[in-house]
Amino acid sequence: MRFQFRSVRRGVVALALLSPLLGACSSSMSSFSSMFGSGTAAGDANATAAAPLALPNDFECPSVMVRSGAATLSSSIDASDETATGLRYQVGLGNTARECRMVAPGVVSVKIGVQGRAILGPQGTPGTIDVPIRFAVVYDGVPPRTIATRLDRVQVNVTQENNNVQFSHVAEPIEFPLPKRSEMDQYVVYIGFDAVGAQQNERKKPAPRPAKPKRQMSQG
Repeated sequence: MRFQFRSVRRGVVALALLSPLLGACSSSMSSFSSMFGSGTAAGDANATAAAPLALPNDFECPSVMVRSGAATLSSSIDASDETATGLRYQVGLGNTARECRMVAPGVVSVKIGVQGRAILGPQGTPGTIDVPIRFAVVYDGVPPRTIATRLDRVQVNVTQENNNVQFSHVAEPIEFPLPKRSEMDQYVVYIGFDAVGAQQNERKKPAPRPAKPKRQMSQG
C-alpha cells in the first residue's frame, strides 16, 4: 500500500485529516528503491569491491511498526487545551522502509527510512520544526526487551507558502547481534516520536565552559 497525500489547506480540516491518515496506518516496504531510490551511494567503490556477507536463509529483516501512541506529534499554545483550534502544528508518520545486511559474522545492520507530514495549525507560524524520532530494535517476546535504539532529530522547514510539508528521513544503520533461531520471528523495529527522550538528552548535555579571561600584557 502506498499513501497518496492530497494537499489540504491550513486549518482545522487539515489537522483533522492528518491523524487518521498518518497515525493509524503505516506501510512497510522491504527496500528503499520505491521510496528513497537506491540504497548505495553513487561512486562508492568499496560497496562493489567487497562481497557482502550472506544473511541466514531463515532470517527475515524485522518488520517496521509505528509504536502505539507515538504516531503523531503535536504542539499547542495551551498544554491544557489541545483542541484543533489551538494547535501550532501536528506531525505524523506514514510510509516506512527497511533493509538488513550482515556487516560482520553474527552482526546484523538494519537501515530504516520513514516518510512523514507536518502541517501548521491555526496558531502556527512558519519556521523549523524539531521532530524527534525514536528507532528501536525490540525482541517482542516474553518478556520484551530492547536490543538497540537511537534517537534522531529531524528538522522540517515549514514556510508561509508551503505549510503542509512531506518529509523523509533515513536513519544511520543500527547494528545488533544476529537473533537466535527461536527468537528471529519476534524481532520488530518500532519507530515513533519521542519528545520526552529528546528533552532528557538536552538535560544530559554538559554546560558550556566559560571562556578563560585573556591576560593583560604588562607595560614596562
